[in-house]
Amino acid sequence: MKNVLIVGAGLSGAVLARELAGRLACRVTVLDRRDHLAGNCHTRRDRVSGVMLHVYGPHIFHTGSGRVWEYANRFAKFGPFINRVKAVTKRGVFSLPINLLTVNQFFGKTLTPAQARAFLAELGGVTDSEPRNFEEQARKLVGGELYEAFFHGYTKKQWGCEPRELPASVFQRLPVRFNYDDNYYADPWQGIPVDGYSAMVEKILAHPNITLKLNTPFAHALTASFDHVFYSGAIDEFFNYQLGRLGYRTVTFERIDADGDYQGNALLNYPDLDVPYTRVHEHKHFAPWETHEKTVAFREYSKETGPDDLPYYPKNLAADQALHRQYVALAKTRPEVTFIGRLGTYRYLDMDTTIDAALTVADEFARQPAAR
Repeated sequence: MKNVLIVGAGLSGAVLARELAGRLACRVTVLDRRDHLAGNCHTRRDRVSGVMLHVYGPHIFHTGSGRVWEYANRFAKFGPFINRVKAVTKRGVFSLPINLLTVNQFFGKTLTPAQARAFLAELGGVTDSEPRNFEEQARKLVGGELYEAFFHGYTKKQWGCEPRELPASVFQRLPVRFNYDDNYYADPWQGIPVDGYSAMVEKILAHPNITLKLNTPFAHALTASFDHVFYSGAIDEFFNYQLGRLGYRTVTFERIDADGDYQGNALLNYPDLDVPYTRVHEHKHFAPWETHEKTVAFREYSKETGPDDLPYYPKNLAADQALHRQYVALAKTRPEVTFIGRLGTYRYLDMDTTIDAALTVADEFARQPAAR
């Protein structure tokens, strides 16, 4: 029986732990420095309002993978939730992602899908050159006015840099639709666990071969006691930042308590630069199957990650990508350690991608002769 250490009790660590403990009958120890499991998708019931809070910000499960959806439903009952984001701007409140309603409202038109497609193509201008960055990609697809209204300010606040410093691929994750579909995600399976993500992760970790230790930071001396280590913390932190620090953005929250309904929707974006926060989320709306007299909302602020901050989003600027390649090369000198998850692989990962990646890591570990 192999003795395995997994650092981090978030989705990556929990799914991998379950697979190794179950499929390979490994003894698995899961450590987390925090006092709770589930990482950044941790949820808890608010004592004052009774609302289920997404403690580290909204987490909406969506996937196009039948394997991932089936896996998640083994450990949680999912309630239906469709993310319908609104953007509050100086010109009014508009539907996101940009769709036919957004275009018609913004420009005061009644365009058909074909007309809207031609209209935005005209606004984007004719160019044969491939967009080199986020701003060029956005302007090409939606034109200057929509870009300025919805993306320029929001992107500067979210990432702390000029949009032209970000790769074009960042905008490519944002859909533009030529119908009235305001579902933020196009995936066939969407929802939120009725009992919260923490309850789901707790069930994933409920296996006799798994030992969970919270409030327990990782120490390098521990690696000698295990056959293999899977590390879901930041890869630069593992190496004590010896090559430099990778760039991350973090978020902070300002709580709002109120009676009734505070904003009428789960998520409102605030793209204008003169509004210091990026969005406001009201958490009772993430559980439409529940009823609460009181409500809790949070203003979300984005900032650069300092030494004592919790890293959220890899910035992945050109300098970060170059530095990460150096850390990947350094990681190859430590074959007894596998880096996993959002921070370990320095990638932006949705929850479904996180689960799929953890299942893939388990598959690869199972194929190694030393794992059997």
